[in-house]
Amino acid sequence: MADDLDELLDEVEGKFCRLSKPDRPDRVRTPGESNNRSREEEETAKAAPSGERARVSKISTKHSNEEEDLDEIIKDIINEKNFSKNPVKCISKCSTLPAETNITSIHAQGKRCCPVYLGGSTAPYGIGTNISQKTCDRLRCTACDFRVLHYDDYQWDKSCDYLFFRNNMPESSKLRTKMVKKKGTRAYTCQCSWRSIDELTDLSMDRELRWVCSKHAE
Repeated sequence: MADDLDELLDEVEGKFCRLSKPDRPDRVRTPGESNNRSREEEETAKAAPSGERARVSKISTKHSNEEEDLDEIIKDIINEKNFSKNPVKCISKCSTLPAETNITSIHAQGKRCCPVYLGGSTAPYGIGTNISQKTCDRLRCTACDFRVLHYDDYQWDKSCDYLFFRNNMPESSKLRTKMVKKKGTRAYTCQCSWRSIDELTDLSMDRELRWVCSKHAE
């Protein structure tokens, strides 16, 4: 019994002694490990300034790019101002063209007869007025939109009809087949109307004709 108790005490004492032992101290670094740590610290210390220099260089580059962009914007503004001035000059020059063109067109259009006269072969051609009373040689029909043809010293045969002029106008060779020689008379025709005139006649007196003066060149 006593022996058993002693063994139990020895076992308890052994367990308590193991728990009460101090922790194992930190492992002592070797000289090689200490040197490696020193080099790492130095590299870290060097890396910090180089990083700062890179950041400063990046900021400088950014500022330089911004200055270049600003210069380009200023150049664009100057070019736009110069461009805006040139069209104004062009418009001012071109604005005079319509007036000159209108003047030219007015001279090209000429004048109309007023009143319009028809006449025989002895009546002179020209711009008809109340004073000059010249016969118009620039007649056009507003009904068929054909120019009025005229032949001196001829009159139309009595057999002429609408279909004849409708089919043969404006071919003079075919129209002459229905012409009769008569001195002092003038034969007029468009595609839809025809007349034989032997004396000065005011066109407004013939209400059936749709002939108008298409203007004379001066």
